[in-house]
Amino acid sequence: MSLGVGVIGTGFMGKTHILAWRAVRAVMGGSMGAVPVPELRLLCETPAEKARDMAAQFGFAAATDDWRALVNDPGVDVVSITTPNGLHHPMAMAAIAAGKHVWCEKPMALTLAQAEEMAAAARERGVVTMVGYNYLRNPAFTHAQRLIASGAIGRVVQFRGWVDEDYQADPDLPWSWRAKLAEAGLGALGDIGSHLVSMAQGLMGPIASLLADMQTIHETRPLPDGSGRGVVENEDAAAVLLRFASGAQGSMVISRAAWGRKSRLGFEVHGTQGMIVYDQERMNELQLYRNDGPKDRQGFQTILTGPAHPPYGEFCPAPGHQLGFNDLKVIECAALLRAIAGLEAAHPNFDDALRIERVIHAVADSARSGGTRIHL
Repeated sequence: MSLGVGVIGTGFMGKTHILAWRAVRAVMGGSMGAVPVPELRLLCETPAEKARDMAAQFGFAAATDDWRALVNDPGVDVVSITTPNGLHHPMAMAAIAAGKHVWCEKPMALTLAQAEEMAAAARERGVVTMVGYNYLRNPAFTHAQRLIASGAIGRVVQFRGWVDEDYQADPDLPWSWRAKLAEAGLGALGDIGSHLVSMAQGLMGPIASLLADMQTIHETRPLPDGSGRGVVENEDAAAVLLRFASGAQGSMVISRAAWGRKSRLGFEVHGTQGMIVYDQERMNELQLYRNDGPKDRQGFQTILTGPAHPPYGEFCPAPGHQLGFNDLKVIECAALLRAIAGLEAAHPNFDDALRIERVIHAVADSARSGGTRIHL
């Protein structure tokens, strides 16, 4: 059985989707079960000449510059949406209406209302959906989940999370769609903060309430045509205090203007018997502290991921040799294929991702109201 794949977009995330579709059976075949064989049917990009060139480069059967033609093509069964944020909602809604499965990058949409509409449409149509929170696929992260579930650090009592990058740190960086509410929606919260929320809830369970503050560090940016400066309409940074449904406390700090930070997505989970620490810039390592044994021998243990932390072994038989960002996308793609085959539930699907969207919009609402506590 084959599965016709259509991909919209060939930028950074588009390329990660395409590489994952091409590699998934070769890398993950042994752990996937009886899943359909993905076939690269149609690639969408603009202009048409670029679409044709990229389709030839990646091995697609055909190319188009019309995303509506792609979602309605009878040969396409699943659609990868890797475009700027403002296009996620119309593309996903059209694909769902056409009965296609959808793999969409985050955030789901510009507004919470759009995300709710996408989730409701997917439930009603019965298609499989997945949102690209690929950091949840890291063997180090899933090992942290298992450690917590096993009680390795006792009862979890606090989460501290951070996500810092410097892609908007330069005040002379030209104004772009990322600065506009109508095209990007939320700023640092939607772009990178949503990843931190996905990890926080993946480790600690649902967030019950929060209060927050936001900051636009560079309030204007030079327009690309040199005609002046454009207003930055969304946030560069945010700070959040959390309370989880379990009663545990938490905090998050988020910035897209933190000089020197490239992908500093990390967390500490504090328990009554120890602590777990992780940093995405060292994504193949997990730090574990347990308060057992002689006091003079206690200290943090560095766990290097390897075949003992599945599905690392599908990529490499040797521990410490390291996986990369694109490998996490292959793991995500395999999970999507298993879900389409009915072998497991898709996660995070549109309903799961909607819960993340509710958190990031609650952060914005709390900050705009002067730090009011929002209950979710």
